This record gives sequence, C-alpha cells and structure tokens, in this order.
Amino acid sequence: MNPGRLAAFTDGVVAIIITIMVLELKVPSGGSLRDLAGSAPVLLAYALSFINVGLYWNNHHHLIHATEKVSGAVLWANLFLLFWLSLVPFVIRWLDESMFAAGPTAAYGIVLGMAAVGYSLTERAIIAANGRNSAVALALGADRKGWLSLVLYGMAVPLAFVSRWIALALYLTVIVMWLVPDRRFQKT
Repeated sequence: MNPGRLAAFTDGVVAIIITIMVLELKVPSGGSLRDLAGSAPVLLAYALSFINVGLYWNNHHHLIHATEKVSGAVLWANLFLLFWLSLVPFVIRWLDESMFAAGPTAAYGIVLGMAAVGYSLTERAIIAANGRNSAVALALGADRKGWLSLVLYGMAVPLAFVSRWIALALYLTVIVMWLVPDRRFQKT
C-alpha cells in the first residue's frame, strides 16, 4: 500500500474524532459568563484532548512522510491507534458527566496510554517493514520520549484513584513534552 493512502485514511478518522468531540460539547443553558464558567472543566478537557489528538495527527504525518513501505502489520497497528483515539470523545463525555471522578480520570489515561501503545506499535511495524536502517528507524532511535510517555500514563492511571489532580498533571506533562517540536524526523 502507498503510505499516502494510510495518511489520508488516518487524516479522515482524526477529522471525524475532532468533529465528534466538538459536537459533544453542551451549550450552557444561560447567556452569562457565569453560565459558561460551569462548562470550564469540560472545555478544558476538550482543549487538552484536541491538543492530544492533534499531536498524534502531527507526529503521524511526520512518521508516514518518512515511510516508504506499508505492510499489513502497519495497517493493523495504525487501526489499533485509531481505535483508541476514537474513544477520546466518549471518555471526555464521561469525565464531564461524572465531574472528573477518579474512574473516568483513570479511564482517560487508559485511553491515551493505549493510543500511545498504538502509536508505538505503528512505529515498530513501520521499522519492521522498512528496515533497521530506514529513515523512520534512524529518526526514532531509542524513542525516549515515546517510552517516557508510556511510563507517565502508567503512573497516572492508578494515581487517579489517589488524586485526580496528580493524574491530570501527568497527562498535561505528556502534552507539554510533545508540544516541544520533535526535530528527529527533520534531522533525518
């Protein structure tokens, strides 16, 4: 398969995910800023999730741009990634309706953590299809950022039952870590 088809499919799914996320936002019942303030937690969860999905889309773009061959394993790994990303709107709704209870906060981390696993599996499948000396393999190297993300999600999920604020801070840490431009693919 041409990597461009994989990128186009992923772009379409990500666009649908973002559309569903925004359509799930509830409009405040009143017309004052105080009414809008009641929506602040879910708006924050939406903003963080939009950034998260956007980061996956952006990094996926760089990953696929450096890919020459796509195998069946790449397709399945990419579907695994997209499956977990597609659950982001659901878990945001659950966070909102539960007022950020511990279970939904942990579930948010599970969804994001499994998306990170899916992204890592996609990287590994691309390397297997393109070789250890491929542009993707050389750009990723030891992939410390990817592994650190998995560790932070792994810590945040159980910590959500101790303090949801600590878990949310760890989720935010992952976002900030990935907001710093990743120059690995540009260098390679």
